[in-house]
Amino acid sequence: MKLDSRLMLGLAAFGVALHAGLTPAQQSSAAAGYPSKPIRLVVPVSAGGGTDIVARFIGQWLTDTWGQQVVVDNRAGAGGSIGADIVAKSTPDGHTLLLGSIGHITFTPALFLRLPYDPQKGFAAVSLVAQQPFVVAAHPSLQANSIKELIALAKSRPGKVIYGSGGSGGASHLGIELLTLMTGVQLVHVPYKGTGPGMTALLSGEIPMLLVGVATVLPHIKSGKVRAFAVSGAKRSQALPEVPTINEAGVSGYEFDVWYGMLFPAGTPPAIVRKANAEIVRLLKSAATAERFLNLGLEPLSSTPEEFAALIDREIPKWKKVVKAAGIKPN
Repeated sequence: MKLDSRLMLGLAAFGVALHAGLTPAQQSSAAAGYPSKPIRLVVPVSAGGGTDIVARFIGQWLTDTWGQQVVVDNRAGAGGSIGADIVAKSTPDGHTLLLGSIGHITFTPALFLRLPYDPQKGFAAVSLVAQQPFVVAAHPSLQANSIKELIALAKSRPGKVIYGSGGSGGASHLGIELLTLMTGVQLVHVPYKGTGPGMTALLSGEIPMLLVGVATVLPHIKSGKVRAFAVSGAKRSQALPEVPTINEAGVSGYEFDVWYGMLFPAGTPPAIVRKANAEIVRLLKSAATAERFLNLGLEPLSSTPEEFAALIDREIPKWKKVVKAAGIKPN
């Protein structure tokens, strides 16, 4: 027997509601009274860094807005998978949130053979909250002055041009590996134990090139100690408006944004997801947020839950391909 399509859609929606442990009517009621207790905001990195500062800023806003304390819980380790797993396995009632990033959500499936959660099915996306522009920064000794010249140099000297990173499998590594995959050039990777040592190596000329956050390298670009070839994102950086994107500089289709976003456990009532999204987006559109984020080297970036979920679905296979092409062995 074939079911009417409207009936099938209704049954599917009812199934989602049951998965959350609530009927549709109960979900609406729960959203109206949400939040009903303190909210746990899990941050899968150590306290004190940019991700943690963003979490505490948003957490304070939600505390003031909703009248319920948002408690930041730092759970670092295993590339962010420890904190992410805690959230994925939490009760989906809207009282546990994850501030994840591109590394915690879309790099980990490529870098780890087994994860205790499913990055695509284990969460309900709420909204993107920020992006961090990265820039291809070069030491003056590098015999190139642009991305086009860098590609030409690398093609004329395959396997001879080196670049540094803040560590294997991190943003500064995979962003350049995406570039090599799209251009066919061969570059030699030199990993360091963190962005700080990588920057020291760049400034000393030990390495000729580094993909690094704009905020980290901006003072050295302004002083002339390093040169900015191009920024990695889909649009130019507010801090370096004169510097083209890698796409504009000649690598058509290149896009690498280091993003951060809020997620609930899968099965959280859609009405609660929408309520949280509305408040977070309202915060991100304020001038005070833009100023605060700019001081951290970030730019506010909001989205609908559907847009954020679609981004995750696109990025996971993209980075699996990059990791495979780079010859990185998953743990």
